[in-house]
Order: sequence, then C-alpha cells, then structure tokens
Amino acid sequence: MKVLFICSRNKWRSATAETIYKNSGRFDVKSAGTEPSARIKVNAGHLLCADLIFVMEHKHKKRLLEKFREEMAGKEVVVLDIPDEYQYMDPELIEEIESKVENYLI
Repeated sequence: MKVLFICSRNKWRSATAETIYKNSGRFDVKSAGTEPSARIKVNAGHLLCADLIFVMEHKHKKRLLEKFREEMAGKEVVVLDIPDEYQYMDPELIEEIESKVENYLI
C-alpha cells in the first residue's frame, strides 16, 4: 500500500509520520506539504500514486481538492486533526500520529 502524509511545510508533522512508517516494510510511505515553502511540495504525482492520503488538518484536504481536483477523484483522505504545535519527532506527536493512524493501516 502506498501512503502519503500531508501537512503545511513538510517539516514536522508529515515528516515525522513518514519517518515512523517508512521502515515498517509494510507500506511505501511519502510525505509532502501544501505550502510554497514546503520542504517537499505536494504535486500531482504524489496524489496519483497514493492509495491512502492522511492530512493533518481540514485545510490541507481543502487545498488538495482545490488545486488537484482531478487527481483527488476517488482518493481516500483521512483528516487526522493534529495541530501544528510540535517539533519533528516530538514523542507526543509520535504518539498522536500512531494512535490516529493505526486503525487505517491494518
């Protein structure tokens, strides 16, 4: 399964999620951001390849639907509701991501 994690700048939340799951051997995991200043900026290719997309906030889903309407058609998008108040690999962030993602990655 190909999994994509999205946040704003791809520096803390989505990058942490990618780090958590990329070495599991069970999933092909990538991350990207919606902002022009993102470390890795989301593009159509990211979305077309993804089987499951996790976004950190509702605004990320909205931005994806506005900018990539065609590529988002039929995609499963899960809003995790994780605010932008953590640093990369913050233990509380890891715990929150794992608890909210685990039911989807069975």
